[in-house]
Amino acid sequence: MRFLMSIGAVVVNNFDIAVYRPKSTIFAANFSRMAHKAGFVNIIGNPNVGKSTLMNAFVGERLSIITNKAQTTRHRIMGIVNGDDFQMVYSDTPGILKPHYKLQEAMLKFVDTALVDADIIVYVTDMVETFDKNGEYLEKVRKKNIPIILLINKIDLSNQAELEAKIQMWREVLPNAYIYPVSALHKFNTAEVFEKIKELLPENPPYFDKDELTDRTQRFFVQEIIREKIFLNYKKEIPYSCEVLVDEFKEGQELTRIRAIIYVSREQHKGIIIGHQGAALKKVGTEARKDIEQFVGTKVFLELLVKVQKDWRDKDQNLRFFGYEQD
Repeated sequence: MRFLMSIGAVVVNNFDIAVYRPKSTIFAANFSRMAHKAGFVNIIGNPNVGKSTLMNAFVGERLSIITNKAQTTRHRIMGIVNGDDFQMVYSDTPGILKPHYKLQEAMLKFVDTALVDADIIVYVTDMVETFDKNGEYLEKVRKKNIPIILLINKIDLSNQAELEAKIQMWREVLPNAYIYPVSALHKFNTAEVFEKIKELLPENPPYFDKDELTDRTQRFFVQEIIREKIFLNYKKEIPYSCEVLVDEFKEGQELTRIRAIIYVSREQHKGIIIGHQGAALKKVGTEARKDIEQFVGTKVFLELLVKVQKDWRDKDQNLRFFGYEQD
């Protein structure tokens, strides 16, 4: 089947794509009767392959922060899509990596949990990475006896021959997976994937109220917005050494007052975050405030403070305080 991928009037690629379906029909949908379907659709994969962009595309809301830096997502974030006869509970998860400190160990636990409670796994790769990167997690996916959808993202950066070779490689690695070439950035083929997920959902009553969009609070998303701006405005180690916590959140009809603390792991990082005469911190605050105003629907007064919490990424007590559960 031929997909003509165009953005506006510009043709990005003209791909001849046959969506690969596994031979097994063990997960075939039952259309003999109408019933409510619900399930956990967990998105996993290596860092920087576009998991968060796909999550936002499926949910139709900007729940996960997006930057061009790896390891932006630290938590498991759920996004809920409801219909009259279905409920999809998506989870965006941190990228799979080899941990170098306890924060990264905690991030991997979110991935482990997502592998355990999934009804459908969406494994995201792209046109660059090879299947042997973090192969132990891929082996865990291969052993799961549930539907697996493999998305080859960023196909707008490739050509037909490269894509066909990549699909063939993944057919051999995950023979039971449904394979879809996609472009999360341009939302190419994402609607088709959405319909396949809906088809594969098991019959269940809804897990959440039908008017819920996520399991996270407003405070959490405000923290994520501020953290996104830190990732976008600072380089090297600085974004990875920061955590954000909303200390005060007062909602009003016309004005929401928010005080948030940016925690850094070293004293020298504090000066970099603040910048000369506070200019760097002011820029972060201005950019974050604009996005938060769109999110909460009111004007926002945002106060940002910077504090040092030495080596917080390697201390269990600090990780629990910041919401990274440690068993």
